[in-house]
Amino acid sequence: MAKTQVLVVAGTHGNERNAPWLMEQWKHRPSLLATAGMPVQLEIGNPEAFAANRRYLDRDLNRCFAPDLLADAALQQVEMRRARDLLQRYGASGQEPCRVAIDLHSTTSGMGNSLVVYGRRPADLALAAGVQARLGLPIYLHEADAAQTGFLVERWPCGLVIEVGPVAQGLLSARICRQTQLALEATLLTLAEATEGRLHLPSGLLVHRHRGSVDLPRDLDGEPLACVHPQLQNRDWRPLQPGQPLFWEPASELSGASSPALDLEAEAQWPVFINEAAYGEKGIAFSLCRRERWPVESHWLEALQSLMAP
Repeated sequence: MAKTQVLVVAGTHGNERNAPWLMEQWKHRPSLLATAGMPVQLEIGNPEAFAANRRYLDRDLNRCFAPDLLADAALQQVEMRRARDLLQRYGASGQEPCRVAIDLHSTTSGMGNSLVVYGRRPADLALAAGVQARLGLPIYLHEADAAQTGFLVERWPCGLVIEVGPVAQGLLSARICRQTQLALEATLLTLAEATEGRLHLPSGLLVHRHRGSVDLPRDLDGEPLACVHPQLQNRDWRPLQPGQPLFWEPASELSGASSPALDLEAEAQWPVFINEAAYGEKGIAFSLCRRERWPVESHWLEALQSLMAP
């Protein structure tokens, strides 16, 4: 029997240019991508937004995959139609079924090369653990956030987001492209080893578990009253310190005073996606995480191997 197909999506957001550029190179010269023998389907997530160099046209494609939205026939925006098309073609029961989806993204924040996992599906955690063991990448575990749902990879039996930054929207960067390819190849190698029954996972998994998000201070009209503080900018994955200023406003600099720090819980808080350009419309200046080390459970590997079995 044939190996399980892997769907690789780039350009879910049309102004993230690096992964789509890479994808075109791979399509024209498949030897440029080391797939570890895994059959892959390469797809631009939002081709219309990509052509316009915009994040999206009608609504964020990476929030369109919630079951209630997909089932609502009245929703016929460009991105809703595209979400249904991708599932009809590449979903687990689609015309060209894939059991795994890898979504390639870039960010304006200083996230470096990192992984994003939504929730705690065992196969997802096994895949993330395998990639982390190879490359040491940090993992952002996004869960329990009712304001942010409907992510693409959640609609496949196994899914992982590769996130690389910082890079400006619309900018092509060799460094971002190289890091994206490195993480994707490590992911495909991990899946190949799971398929062949020879994947070994580490004993522990280091995750940064989502605890909530923080917006900029705003006036009654929704306009920002302050910016992300320079002492916080580009310090993703580093714990906040007691009394650390989070926001800056001109008046504070003129007076020599610091902006007030956020009231933190007793436990350490680790910020991620600090000052991501696209998140202003979502009311997010940065998200906060708790850093945790989990034992790797045996059933994670079993779930991934069962999923990948030919």
